[in-house]
Amino acid sequence: MRGQAGFWDIDERYALLSEAGDPLVKLNDVVPWEVFRKPLAKALKRSDGAKGGRPPFDPVMMFKVLVLQALYDLSDDQAEFMINDRLSFLRFLGLGLGDKVPDAKTIWLFREHLVQARAINNLFARFDKHLSKSGYLAKGGQIVDATLIAAPKQRNSDGEKTAIKEGKTANEIWPAEPARAAQKDVDARWTVKFSKAKPDADGMVRQRDIAIPAFGYKNHASIDRHGGFIRGWTVTSASAHDGAQLRNVLNRDNTGSTVWADTAYRSKTNEAWLAKNGYVSDIHHKKPKGRPMSEATSRANGRRSKVRAFVEHVFAHQKNRFGLFIRTIGMERATVKIGMANIAYNLTRYVWHQGRTAPA
Repeated sequence: MRGQAGFWDIDERYALLSEAGDPLVKLNDVVPWEVFRKPLAKALKRSDGAKGGRPPFDPVMMFKVLVLQALYDLSDDQAEFMINDRLSFLRFLGLGLGDKVPDAKTIWLFREHLVQARAINNLFARFDKHLSKSGYLAKGGQIVDATLIAAPKQRNSDGEKTAIKEGKTANEIWPAEPARAAQKDVDARWTVKFSKAKPDADGMVRQRDIAIPAFGYKNHASIDRHGGFIRGWTVTSASAHDGAQLRNVLNRDNTGSTVWADTAYRSKTNEAWLAKNGYVSDIHHKKPKGRPMSEATSRANGRRSKVRAFVEHVFAHQKNRFGLFIRTIGMERATVKIGMANIAYNLTRYVWHQGRTAPA
């Protein structure tokens, strides 16, 4: 029929997309997607009792849908639309024009299986293992930092806020309103982010810090200095103190012993723990109260800042390129969302390394 696309028409469209530089082609070709099959199968088996049963699609293909969501900041409804709309997405998923496409409910259900099975750490570790086997060992020491991940702000009364701080569940706070309780995130928290004023040449700070309120979660991460991959991570509410998570994100397989971090991580407890466990602290020193920082300490901090900038680039990539934002409700779902962003970052970093040089 006139105007109807044939096999060769679609093939030609794919060729044009490749020539135009479709980034998903390289991602699809370079990443060994089958390494995720075993942990995915294990997660789906564990969650057999979840409402709705197992989704009728290949688990690796569904995992790639979650990768697309992480890369392009897509909700479940948006992902369904874009898979139907974009040839590049169809090709990435290995689907043809006549194949059934997962709908928003199926995508949600698949991710919920991973949430219930608590599979995200295993999936992250599986690709990290592949990195090491491929020659990308964690080395050169590690850089630790945390970043705020925003979530939709909650509007609660003073009494409801008090109940949330006391650790009560949504069902306990709104027992007569189950629909409302289902939409309330009692795990996310408010915090204040300070935009630090820069000191003058003499080391004295004459400007004022700017306090910016923020609501959501934190992605705490450690990257290896040599490869720039995320090697350890954890998720907390936005109000959690960065320094308390240091030992939870450090990667013990790193061949280098040096640890870089900002002043939030410098404490007697952390310094003692690092020394006891064979690490060398290169954590920023705090400015003495009421006194200017010594020139030697200021220079040392400046040197540390140049190294620490690498982890800030990682977070900037996730926020600016991925548009990382928490749309889900609760810590467990936020952990999967942030975990997928960490996996997606490592996937793109791996593709970059593979295209640049052979593994050292």
